[in-house]
Amino acid sequence: MTIRHVRSLAAFGAVLAAGVAGTSQASAKDLTLCWAAWDPANALVELSKDFEAKSGVKMKFEFVPWPNFADRMLNELNSGGKLCDLMIGDSQWIGGAAENGQYVKLNDFFDKEGIKMDDFIPATVVGYAEWPKNSPNYWALPAFGDVVGWSYRKDWFARPELQTEFKKKYGRDLAVPKTFAELKDIAEFFQKREIDGKTVYGAAIYTERGSEGITMGAMDVLYSFGFQYENPDKPYELDGFVNSAKAVQGLEFYKQLYDCCTPPGHSDAYMSEDIDAYKSGQVALHMNFAFTWPGINADANVGGDKSGYFPNPAGPDGVAFAQLGGQGISVVSASEKKDDALAYIKWFAQPEVQQKWWQMGGYSALRKVVEDPGFATSQPYAQTFLDSMAIVKDFWAEPAYASLLQATQKRFHDYVVAGQGSAQDALDGLAKDWTQIFDDEGKY
Repeated sequence: MTIRHVRSLAAFGAVLAAGVAGTSQASAKDLTLCWAAWDPANALVELSKDFEAKSGVKMKFEFVPWPNFADRMLNELNSGGKLCDLMIGDSQWIGGAAENGQYVKLNDFFDKEGIKMDDFIPATVVGYAEWPKNSPNYWALPAFGDVVGWSYRKDWFARPELQTEFKKKYGRDLAVPKTFAELKDIAEFFQKREIDGKTVYGAAIYTERGSEGITMGAMDVLYSFGFQYENPDKPYELDGFVNSAKAVQGLEFYKQLYDCCTPPGHSDAYMSEDIDAYKSGQVALHMNFAFTWPGINADANVGGDKSGYFPNPAGPDGVAFAQLGGQGISVVSASEKKDDALAYIKWFAQPEVQQKWWQMGGYSALRKVVEDPGFATSQPYAQTFLDSMAIVKDFWAEPAYASLLQATQKRFHDYVVAGQGSAQDALDGLAKDWTQIFDDEGKY
């Protein structure tokens, strides 16, 4: 959670005045940065005016709506296109982009300019910058921290009559859930309840089939139940880990939550559908990436004190994890303006720029920003962001990630939404799918 939308496997096949970076070529008159079309991108346009003023380089932007982003940009990378000088690409592209020579390796540049990866949230370095994972080989600078968490109708939870009824039924206060079992109780409590003359529902969760939605949602739960991608002691050994008893229990829970507590017609929902359900007052609980929280907080219907935020609750064993989202910023190898693109990264990495990035609605991954004593209280959702980023896991970042994701989407959607077979069947099948993919990749 990264945010990654893959529609098909076809997608794969000037010096700064402050001395930001030296160039060996004539300064480019402009740079094009490619990203998704969403609110953070608009904030980056405003932020980048400072770079333009200091460098004399004009920034251009190519923003593509999320449903088309991966197809468009991965085709651009795979074709060697020169549209993008800088790309804020999905974390899952790192493996393929590194091995296929599509991103510039940044180690020498970081060393030269004194940019230290230790200065960034560790999970974002692993998730957005490294390939191979957990090695000091960097292909991006952490650009936008993100993670799946929850927002909830704080004003509904506070209603005395609902508090009384909930406590009578469950023997505890109606409050932020500490476990997924408690979350399901709350969702069931609100399902088809009438509030202010309107029928409301329990929870908006991810169920989308076409790109990555149901994978991000189900994995977000499975991690806390004990799912593991592989044998920690033997890479790519999947059987008994992907389809363990604990993983099965987690997938069963996700289906139960879908069956009991989602709004009508919520069978193909991802980020936009979930936020629409929440902002329109349909649901009490809302699963989504943290990037949605500033918009919720500012919303006329559900913003301010009407909403609260909490990180993923714990599974049956008391352990909590959350699905990582977010992206890093990379220099595209095909660019003819690499020096100026590197100058942009040097500028973007500065603490004062990162602080402004947070203030403007971007989620900085710089530790100096997020570990500042005032950060946790700077926004109503800031502490939840910190708590969530401390427990993240992520999907495969292998070059074959699109194939791995496509298999996961089908297995999860067929079981959770379509009701085909059992959770054990789905995960047994997924383990076989992934094993075949890795076998084709020569991993065995």
